[in-house]
Amino acid sequence: MKKVSPLVEVRGKRVGGANYQVPFQVRGERRYFLGCNWMIKSASDRKGHSMAEKLATEILDASNGEGAAVKKREAVHRMAEANKAFAHFSR
Repeated sequence: MKKVSPLVEVRGKRVGGANYQVPFQVRGERRYFLGCNWMIKSASDRKGHSMAEKLATEILDASNGEGAAVKKREAVHRMAEANKAFAHFSR
């Protein structure tokens, strides 16, 4: 789960008529929740096998640092990194 769970995420914040994507740290419970949801969604998007087999394959891919759930985590981290200039809007 550690390879799938995000450490940061971006949330929309409206400041002076403009919307900014502000990076926030993710709490432990939400980190686990997002990781589980991404694993289940990625597994269900696979074609051709039973859900148990698809989930097992996704878990194996995640342990190797591959798979759609890991790519989703990397995309979220890239988005947060790109918008770290707006971190001062977090409060």
